[in-house]
Amino acid sequence: MSRVRHDKPIDLLRDIERRCRSHAHPLPSQTELKEDWLGIGFRLGDLRLVAPLGQVVEILTYPGLSKVPGAKEWVRGIANVRGNLLPIMDLNGYLQGRCTAPGRRSRVLVIDHKGVFSGLVVDEVLGLRHFSPEERTEETPAADETVRSYIEYGFRSNGELWGVFNMHRLAETPQFLQAAV
Repeated sequence: MSRVRHDKPIDLLRDIERRCRSHAHPLPSQTELKEDWLGIGFRLGDLRLVAPLGQVVEILTYPGLSKVPGAKEWVRGIANVRGNLLPIMDLNGYLQGRCTAPGRRSRVLVIDHKGVFSGLVVDEVLGLRHFSPEERTEETPAADETVRSYIEYGFRSNGELWGVFNMHRLAETPQFLQAAV
């Protein structure tokens, strides 16, 4: 390699830049990334629903409860969760008037929205669900009107239709907030 004499430091820097550019590889082409939609899958009876990830703050196994006198049937009771009192509501009991018998797969989805801190009993939690934007559909699972009022849209994945259940809308519903008989 022959050495070129540079009178000024700036000439040396320009020469280095020129040589670097001549040997540089091009940048990879940019591809558009589509972000997956994430949510917590759960089951209410035969319905497969999913709550947006940011609307569920915790998932608990069915806790020990203290009954609340004078409460509606779908209010299961109060649980002490790490020193905090958490009202536990039966989601199916509230929505369809048929309370879920707690089993080994039953779980409690904890919501905390605008001062409403409560746990919702569901039949089963089906884990974290990823859906691509192409799987979104305006079709929703067949459910009665009370449940459908909380389902915004759906996702069709692997032949299954998942309804997106809005926990924030539930927490803002006056009937849900009126838990006393």
